[in-house]
Amino acid sequence: MATIAEAFSLAVNYVEAGRSSDAEQICRQILAVDAACGDAWHLLGVIALQRGEPAKAADSLSRAVTANPADSEALNNFGIALQSLGKWDEAIERFRAAVAIRADFAEAQYNLANALHECGRIDEAIDGYRRALEFRPTDAIIYNNLANALRDDGKVAEAIAAYEGAIGLQPTYAEAYYNLGTLYQKKRLFERAIACYRSAIQFNPGHAEAYSNLGTLFQKQEKLDAAIACYDRAFELKPQSATVHCNLGLGLQEKGDLGKAIEHYHRAVALKPDYAQAYSSLGSATYDRGLPDEAIELCRHALRLQPDLVDAHCNLAVALLQRGDFLLGWSEFEWRWKAGLLIPRDFTQPRWNGDRLDTRTILLHSEQGFGDTLQFIRYASLVKSLGGTVVVECPERLMKLLKCCPDVDHLVRSGDQLPHFDLYAPLMSLPEVFKTSLQTIPRNVPYLFALPALIEQWRERLREVRGIRIGVNWHGRVGQGKFLQRDIPLGQLAGLATMPGVRLISLQKGAGQKDLATNYAYAGILDLGDQLDQENGPFMDTAAILMNLDLLITSDTSIAHLAGALGVPVWLALPFAADWRWLLDRADSPWYPTMRLFRQKNTGDWTSVFAEIKAALADKLQGST
Repeated sequence: MATIAEAFSLAVNYVEAGRSSDAEQICRQILAVDAACGDAWHLLGVIALQRGEPAKAADSLSRAVTANPADSEALNNFGIALQSLGKWDEAIERFRAAVAIRADFAEAQYNLANALHECGRIDEAIDGYRRALEFRPTDAIIYNNLANALRDDGKVAEAIAAYEGAIGLQPTYAEAYYNLGTLYQKKRLFERAIACYRSAIQFNPGHAEAYSNLGTLFQKQEKLDAAIACYDRAFELKPQSATVHCNLGLGLQEKGDLGKAIEHYHRAVALKPDYAQAYSSLGSATYDRGLPDEAIELCRHALRLQPDLVDAHCNLAVALLQRGDFLLGWSEFEWRWKAGLLIPRDFTQPRWNGDRLDTRTILLHSEQGFGDTLQFIRYASLVKSLGGTVVVECPERLMKLLKCCPDVDHLVRSGDQLPHFDLYAPLMSLPEVFKTSLQTIPRNVPYLFALPALIEQWRERLREVRGIRIGVNWHGRVGQGKFLQRDIPLGQLAGLATMPGVRLISLQKGAGQKDLATNYAYAGILDLGDQLDQENGPFMDTAAILMNLDLLITSDTSIAHLAGALGVPVWLALPFAADWRWLLDRADSPWYPTMRLFRQKNTGDWTSVFAEIKAALADKLQGST
């Protein structure tokens, strides 16, 4: 037999040539002669690591380190084996021993930093990555992992610089682009995130996570088809990824394909039974099917898995509110401020808790859509009743209308400098402040008013319009998915125009107005022109016209809230997955005494809704004769 040194050299060559079995046989022969040969034990440990046998590797490397305590390579590999076994503290100990022997051992420094990062010892990990870079300054992977640690430590600017450093060293480094994209996404710098994900995909076309996250951003931008295309590609690449299934479900749910969305959510939780986000999303889809009790249970299960999951709290909130469980619902509704869709106001003044105001000034601020503001401005009267001065900040388009609200002392346009105030409250948080239940909703209408002069002008302009005057509106804001499901095909409304004694008057603005201009079949609907609310300000002509009508029939959009707040009779046509504020299975609304609700029984079935409306209108006409 050759000398041990010669035999060992041959074994090393065999490993490098991919002949690990031959190398292992030689090592066993060496150990039969010298059972304490550290090099042979070390090589056996390396072979076991290559084969994915960490327990076997750890045993061999332990013997190697016992034989050669100063072998930094063996210590480093021993640490890797222990790390694979989840023995992080022991791994850290071996990595530290390796770098204590050889301070310039960049790989061991890097491995130590990774282990420290995994254990949540972020500051130590950052120091470790930086020490590794001292000896390997052109290593893009170390820069990338340093950036990950900096990101997790909240050092955003330093993390971005480190990611850019990794990309500068390796311009095709897909993972660094992806990681930088996730950071930009978290900071709501969506266009930068999109650019990073595109680069990650360019340099790694098989990067399923980049496709999935890119889809999420497209969905935020309401580019639903592009989002679903990204999710589909991610699914092709990683069909066993629970995250991909969940994201694809979110896209399909927004598109209105609840059946397929629910299938993907179920697949996600089958792949990952503790996947809280998937249970939350399944709860949301179940809510959209009109099953709030099941949705509540799913969301609560998600919260048992992850108590701080914002999405689950928000989904739970709307399910509770839709069921009429207001006291719990309003409390959960406050989680909306952590959902990333709204930016909390950074005021130094305290948020109001409902105490008497006395001589203090309170700021109430809008936060979401026009309809939300029109619905919840009713609380100004309750706030005013507690003394003090009420200041309301609202979008410019609502300024003129809200000036007619008698309980608002001062209005400020959103974005303008605010006057002095002592306390503040978001407008949609007031139900929680007042502990509003179904029985205590402030429902005194009107609480908004049209200008008397405009009412008179429109009374004169509509003087020749005979019969039952019915305002119609069929289209909300431009959107996709749930927003599109609210829109009514104009033909359904036009069918009412043929009823004897009925005159339909369009109050539609925006995209839906083109339906009248391009289709002669709707000539039975009086079009007041595109100048409506232009000269007198948003909602002002509309409010005055409503005061001259017998009825409004509309889709679920802001004009429904306007009519309800004015105390005008309004019939609201609702999709199957109606918004939480309209509750369940009710033909009336506790929010608006003059409102009547007509609901789809099946998704997309407007025909039966308008058959019911037509019958109700026939009864109304008969009663008026």
